[in-house]
Amino acid sequence: MSLRGSSNQQTCLTGFLADGSSSSSGVVLTASSIIHRSHHHSGHAVDSWGDKDTEEGKDAGSRPPNALLPGAMKPLPPEQVFLSENCTVVLAQTGSTPIMHCEVADIGEGTVSWIRRKDYHLLTVGLATYSSDDRFFTAHVRNTQDWALHVRFAQESDAGLYECQVSTHPPTSLFVELQLVEARAELQGAPDKFIKSGSRLRLTCLLRRSTEPPVYVFWYHERSMINYDEGRGVQVRHGRYSSELVIEEARKVDSGNYTCVPSNARPASISVHILNGEEPAAMQHGSKSSSSPSRCIQHLVTCLALVASLRIQLGR
Repeated sequence: MSLRGSSNQQTCLTGFLADGSSSSSGVVLTASSIIHRSHHHSGHAVDSWGDKDTEEGKDAGSRPPNALLPGAMKPLPPEQVFLSENCTVVLAQTGSTPIMHCEVADIGEGTVSWIRRKDYHLLTVGLATYSSDDRFFTAHVRNTQDWALHVRFAQESDAGLYECQVSTHPPTSLFVELQLVEARAELQGAPDKFIKSGSRLRLTCLLRRSTEPPVYVFWYHERSMINYDEGRGVQVRHGRYSSELVIEEARKVDSGNYTCVPSNARPASISVHILNGEEPAAMQHGSKSSSSPSRCIQHLVTCLALVASLRIQLGR
């Protein structure tokens, strides 16, 4: 699951406007020009703008990719090409499969391509993956007009701006910003928890910065997974973004390290101490410090009694 929102317009539109025109760099890269550049470097001499052996091809090769051909129709405004909102933000967590939507109107024989803006890498053309990184693929999600880009096992390096480009004349683009966060587990009361033997042990694991619920949450006592250890009285209950472990009558053998391991987040650990009537060291130190004033008073009374006794003896 991905969370969507509005992007910062200035960030989204830096350098390129939604209609494919340039706001600062003077150059607009299209999917076909990226394909030509790739083919040119690999030894191919033909691009999609024309045959370079003809005068028309020469003119086309020197013409900016977004320039109007002689007699071509005026460009369509983006709102007539895209049904999706421009400059949106998709927030997802690392390791998940974020989805960036690009829903278009009837574009006839036009094609939809996805380009990664930070390195102008062409990812997909239509439903075909052009990139050597097969984590990227396009699939119809809402309907056949939604050319949604998927990123399997998303990494932090995948964050950034992505361009959905339709091969109108000139090309028309929609931009989506992908933001990635790393989810983590958090155990309440960590790093140490003290309870008396025979008491109820309850551990609560919360998922922080998670954009989707985990597939599973495993609990470990030391190195053993204990989700289904009914012999020890272990009960595990799962919420959408939380998990709880309960042992009704904890015993000394239940002491040790407990780890919460969600499927899609960094694990968290806590050290549990089961006490047989004795108090934790921290509480013992506290009781000593709290009783120290009364002991000082006792010492003071004793000292005063000694001084009085000495005076009486000297007076004799």
